[in-house]
Amino acid sequence: MTNSAKNLTNKTGLKIKFEDEMKKAFALSIYFGTWFCAIAFMAATALEERPIPLSLFGFALIKAALSAKFMLIAQAVYPVKIDKQNGIVKSLMLESLIYLVVVVALNYLEAGVHGLINGKDFIASMAAFGSGDPLRVLAMSIVYWLIVWPYLIFVGFNMVVGNTETLAVLFGSKK
Repeated sequence: MTNSAKNLTNKTGLKIKFEDEMKKAFALSIYFGTWFCAIAFMAATALEERPIPLSLFGFALIKAALSAKFMLIAQAVYPVKIDKQNGIVKSLMLESLIYLVVVVALNYLEAGVHGLINGKDFIASMAAFGSGDPLRVLAMSIVYWLIVWPYLIFVGFNMVVGNTETLAVLFGSKK
């Protein structure tokens, strides 16, 4: 194989990999966005805020896209591994907690950077994440884990049985 053929193959491979990552990021953003918009809607109705500001949903979608990216970074650093003998749930329990820690840590960093952008102290901005309330951060972490857990089960199931079978199980076969 010539160098130009290798370069073309590498470029094509990178393009396919990039497209796959973009599809994953988009799908995960939609998944998280649905959850985050529902939570924002629930919070607005619980606070009896009328009219409900549409900006809440915009912020929820931005947060969803960031969370999706954080999740994909965590998966790149610590890939999902399924041990068929232990099953999907047992195999993913530790990974789910590691992903949770990574995403919460990245959210703290995001809060610090956001503070810097707004002319505030980085550490003080990080400390203000979750209104500086450890119970609130814990509550957000539990809700986030409950959102991530079905996604990880889906990914694990997809890894074990394959994409075609997963889609057939979830949505019926194309026959």
